[in-house]
Amino acid sequence: MAQRPTTAIDATASSEGAPVKGAADKDGERVLADGGDQGVSRDMAERERRRLETLREYRILDTAPEPAFDRVTKLAADLFEAPIALVSLVDDCRQWFKSSYGLDVPETPREISFCQYVVTSEQAMIVADTLEDSRFRGNPLVTGEPLIRFYAGVPLRAYNGAVLGTLCIIDRRPRADFADRERERLEDLAAIIMAEADLRRTVMERDEARHMLERALDFSCIATWQFDARTDELKWRGATAELWGADFETALRTGEGFFARVHPEDRDAVRRVLYASVDSGAPYSMEYRIDHPERGVRWIAARGDWDVRRDDAILTGISADITEQKSRQENATLLMRELHHRMRNLFATVGAIISLTKNSARDVDDYVERISSRLDALNRAQNVLLGANFMTGSIHALMREVEAAFPRVRWSGPDLLLPENALVAMALLFNELATNAVKHGALTGARGQVDVSWSQDPEGSEPRLFRLDWTESGGDAPIGPPDRTSFGTLLMERSVRNNLGGTITRHWNPEGLRVEISLPAKWREA
Repeated sequence: MAQRPTTAIDATASSEGAPVKGAADKDGERVLADGGDQGVSRDMAERERRRLETLREYRILDTAPEPAFDRVTKLAADLFEAPIALVSLVDDCRQWFKSSYGLDVPETPREISFCQYVVTSEQAMIVADTLEDSRFRGNPLVTGEPLIRFYAGVPLRAYNGAVLGTLCIIDRRPRADFADRERERLEDLAAIIMAEADLRRTVMERDEARHMLERALDFSCIATWQFDARTDELKWRGATAELWGADFETALRTGEGFFARVHPEDRDAVRRVLYASVDSGAPYSMEYRIDHPERGVRWIAARGDWDVRRDDAILTGISADITEQKSRQENATLLMRELHHRMRNLFATVGAIISLTKNSARDVDDYVERISSRLDALNRAQNVLLGANFMTGSIHALMREVEAAFPRVRWSGPDLLLPENALVAMALLFNELATNAVKHGALTGARGQVDVSWSQDPEGSEPRLFRLDWTESGGDAPIGPPDRTSFGTLLMERSVRNNLGGTITRHWNPEGLRVEISLPAKWREA
């Protein structure tokens, strides 16, 4: 007899035991064909959805036969003297046999299955004679192979109560003597089936968790290890090859192999700490260098504690590569020392400027103006250093600072990296020249301007010099040499000759001041 195809809940036992007919859409929403209670329908659909999710969680569908399940079906067949015994898992549109005794087919459509009734009702079902039952007398499994006349099925109940399928026995003869005691025995066998299925699920979850942990360790560049102090045996997992070298499986099988890879200067200290932990049972913690066969000297941080097992103890721990952290720490320490040195130099320079400016100032206002101007020059140099690495600064960056303070100063030349002392000296030099141009030179008038250019002699020149020209033009009045040597002049002389090891020459031309500066060419291009 032709059967109606279904994809989800096919039947729920009515008061007479007959299925309630209906259909399910692709989302599992139950729609009753006879217009029944929609609330009940939704509950049924949700229960079926959870059941199918649980079935897939076990990942047992379409797996190969397993002896643990086959032994139970054979035992059931022998115990109940039945020709057929099945572990049947009911999917959305089929029943699939994880284990079958006496039946060669791997699955049958759900729509003609007996087991769907057990799944839907979540209760055992005994059919003494299928030809006497209106639900089954026309079923193709009754009218054709395997010619079912007797069926007894009990639920395979998952850990959360969902019924995944049945353990059932089938006979080709009717039976009227299948009592409660026999049903209970069949249920006990079903519990054994589910215990095996749950064990299988737990093992898969454990293996997946271990795989995820190992992958996480690989990505985090952490190696885990276990050290047996009695046998000197070492076991590794995680990113061991990256941390210790591709040969770790042979080179680091023992504690002595481990010590051979520790840097010679750290080996004794590591040995003392490790064996102190062995003697006392205290946690182990150490940072040390190793000679990595592919990556050279690396820093390792190791932490471990004792895992006590009956009459022995294993030191279990982790190792992580901290080379980059160590490098950053060393760089930070070096930077702090350098910064301290720079601050001392800066305070010494400020102190000298304050002291010498006091002797050349005409009054308090002049003193404040001169101090402020020279401190501004120092600030320009510090801004450039702060924007780089505190140790060197770009001459282009410095000239942009000068141009911002004195807009009519134009400049050109290659970008060079100046060390901190040279940058401060050049900043003070440009400030004195620009300030004098504003007060006495080309920048006193609206049409005046300053052109600054510099270059370095080609490689191989002897001597190889850095040459800078400061040229003023467009001033309102002719200029000449000052009547006396001012502190500003002394500051420029000291900056060029003492700090930079060069020479400075000034020319008071009719069109404006020209300053020529020559220094040893020892700055590299940015």
